[in-house]
Amino acid sequence: MAQVPQTFLDGLAVRTWCGLALRALGRARAEIDAINVYPVADGDTGTNLYLTVESAATAVEAVFAGYETQLAGPTLADAVRAMAHGALIGARGNSGTILAQLLRGMAQVLAADGAQPRCDGPALRLALRRAADSARQAVAHPVEGTVLTVASAAADAAERADGDCGTVARAAHQGARAALAATPAQLGVLARAGVVDAGGSGLVAVLGALVEACTGETVDTEPARVASTPNALPDPDPDPETETETEAGPAPDADAGDCAAEDGGPAFEVIYLLEADDTAVARLRTRLDALGESLVVVGGDGLWNVHVHVDDAGAAVEAGVEAGRPYRIRITHFGLGDVHTGGPRPPRERAQRAVVAVVPGQGLAELYTEAGATTVLARPGEPPASGELLAAVRRAHAREVVLLPNDAELRDTAAAAAEQARTEGVRVALIPTRSAVQGIAALAVSEPGRRFDEDVVQMTSAAGATRYGEVVVAEHRSWTTAGICQAGDVLGLIDGDVAVIGADVTATAETVLDRMLQAGGELVTLVIGDEAPETVAAHLETRVRESYLAVDTVVYGGGHQGALLLIGVE
Repeated sequence: MAQVPQTFLDGLAVRTWCGLALRALGRARAEIDAINVYPVADGDTGTNLYLTVESAATAVEAVFAGYETQLAGPTLADAVRAMAHGALIGARGNSGTILAQLLRGMAQVLAADGAQPRCDGPALRLALRRAADSARQAVAHPVEGTVLTVASAAADAAERADGDCGTVARAAHQGARAALAATPAQLGVLARAGVVDAGGSGLVAVLGALVEACTGETVDTEPARVASTPNALPDPDPDPETETETEAGPAPDADAGDCAAEDGGPAFEVIYLLEADDTAVARLRTRLDALGESLVVVGGDGLWNVHVHVDDAGAAVEAGVEAGRPYRIRITHFGLGDVHTGGPRPPRERAQRAVVAVVPGQGLAELYTEAGATTVLARPGEPPASGELLAAVRRAHAREVVLLPNDAELRDTAAAAAEQARTEGVRVALIPTRSAVQGIAALAVSEPGRRFDEDVVQMTSAAGATRYGEVVVAEHRSWTTAGICQAGDVLGLIDGDVAVIGADVTATAETVLDRMLQAGGELVTLVIGDEAPETVAAHLETRVRESYLAVDTVVYGGGHQGALLLIGVE
């Protein structure tokens, strides 16, 4: 009899797993959203899990793209580290945050020093156990009947399996399905609603994708999620007006961890990424636990994802500031008749038109917001995924939306988000802005009172008439259109191409500005990053005033935007 080949997990299989998990969650997203009742029925667990896995998959694809010119591809360690990191920085809501910790726990085993280049059955058993244990430790007050229960059951079943990766993955998936079916018996709010746990349902889909990645066999990744005829399902489209945005991104959910009061709860949900050391985070956990409920802190190695429900949102953010550097801060306000109380919420009338824009720094985010745009913040090296742009379009809550990606590399991502929004009945126009200064020009001429097509034409014309430049520091030695640069050199780019290689920021910026103004111009826009010299703005303003008659200059603070300086010439 032919011997059945042993199955294993390597870098390519991790990539396949990400893609399969993303597709499975995409199919199940709406149904999972609809059964999200614990502890806050905010109806977005499926969406948050999808966005978390999308970020993980994007990170893995970036690693593979870096190996395109080499014979060997990424190792298992490379792929699982990328998957875990991508999930951490893109985690949405409590469910996504816990999933990120599950993946991090697996990576700690599969990418450890001395780990095998291919994961076999015993290694996968250890990884699933570490995942379940680390996720449970990340939740301040674990509750049974949640995704934590499903993860533990999957690890228990895996430990009883004897065989290769495929055998272990199948056992974990089957154990998770059985645990999911039992969640209504463990948590009263699920039983009363007649549903199983939403986060656990998403985890079953992810584990089903793992089975298929290991074996090539399709399994049921869409288990029965309704325990009986539901008494009441949550509103799958929570009112975007209940949100207070500090930085753009989809609203967090909370489907696991400690239970908010079923008849009431804290007024705010706060979530942020945090750069801090372990000691500071230990103190932060204690402080946030005293401030509120549903506390989950995941991550490590200096980067954490923090989620908590509180009445004093400012105190929760201040605690993060004291611990380190919080960013991507999101504050969701559960107002009168909110999802905690289950009371009615008056529907908000859709606006006729809105602008959604990707911006590279907090300074520009504030500028765009003041101009009426809904913003998505893109940190250096961490571009937003299409799901995040789609969530921003939904949050804008308008019949017509103008989408400004403000980055040439985001055009396809923005196009995917726009196409999906159109299927939901939103009229979306994508203006292919390649820099935030082009977006500023487009936003400046927008007139909501005009017909949509006319407004889009005017905005597109203004963006296209704006030349854009930037000044950055080279991270490594490389070939450029201006010659070979060394790490630490100052690069001046015009319309996306390196035009100047220099040693001094101010001198390079002046050269770039002069070259841009050689073709004429009436307005210079300068966006100054936090890392730029304090004197550069004044120097360039003086240069324009003394050398270019009838040219005006406006200066904005960009915050931590990656580039030292952005320049626009209209």
